[in-house]
Amino acid sequence: MALWDKFKQSAQTMQGQLEAKKNELKSGGFRDASMAMCALVAAADGSIDPAERQRVSALITSNDVLRNFAASDLEQRFEAYLAKLTADFELGKVSVLQDIAKVKKKPTEARAVIQIGIVIGGADGHFDKTEQAVVRDACFALDLAPVEFGL
Repeated sequence: MALWDKFKQSAQTMQGQLEAKKNELKSGGFRDASMAMCALVAAADGSIDPAERQRVSALITSNDVLRNFAASDLEQRFEAYLAKLTADFELGKVSVLQDIAKVKKKPTEARAVIQIGIVIGGADGHFDKTEQAVVRDACFALDLAPVEFGL
């Protein structure tokens, strides 16, 4: 239980850091990379059930940092990334990671995308190994050290 409490505290800290930088996170690149990350975490195990899709969609539309963007636009982009991942996970993953990598020259946005992935991954109370692995892959795509995020 102590490990989960530590992770939960870390996720809350990351959400606070995201909210503090909310005014810096308004670019289209950040929007797209964030939705790509959400889809990647949601489909981390290679599939996504309707309940998980709905839960992640609800988290996206209720996240204060993502309110810089229209909820319908976020949902549309999230669904488009999920479609790529569910059609062919490995090929879709390459494409999604390329879209995530587009913010690597903007360190604030790059770190925020990773933090969103961690917050989304842990929102159900269990940040499993497949979710951690895809967030680590995104760290590498962004030239960030996974250890910086406890991965």
